[in-house]
Amino acid sequence: MIRVDFVCSPEPRRVVRFQLELPEGATLLQALRAAGAHPQAGFLEQGDFDGGLWGRRQPLATELTDGDRVEAYRALRCDPKEARRLRYRQSPAPARRPKRAEQA
Repeated sequence: MIRVDFVCSPEPRRVVRFQLELPEGATLLQALRAAGAHPQAGFLEQGDFDGGLWGRRQPLATELTDGDRVEAYRALRCDPKEARRLRYRQSPAPARRPKRAEQA
């Protein structure tokens, strides 16, 4: 048996993390299915989640090793750059410091 950490963010500002015990030779797909059966991660069955290891997307047939960090990635709802622009426009005007006179 191998132990892997499972991490997922099903919604903004919420992180689910727990350990899974899987048989030797288990794949990323098997880990995602096992995580979906866990009470904290029932949301995996409801949506499309992609998988990866240590912050990098991997093919679902990737074989896992003991101690791997398995991650489930959800689809983004909007472009992160556009979200930053919207937050900036909605925030109050930033305080500006007066420019200092250049010294020669």
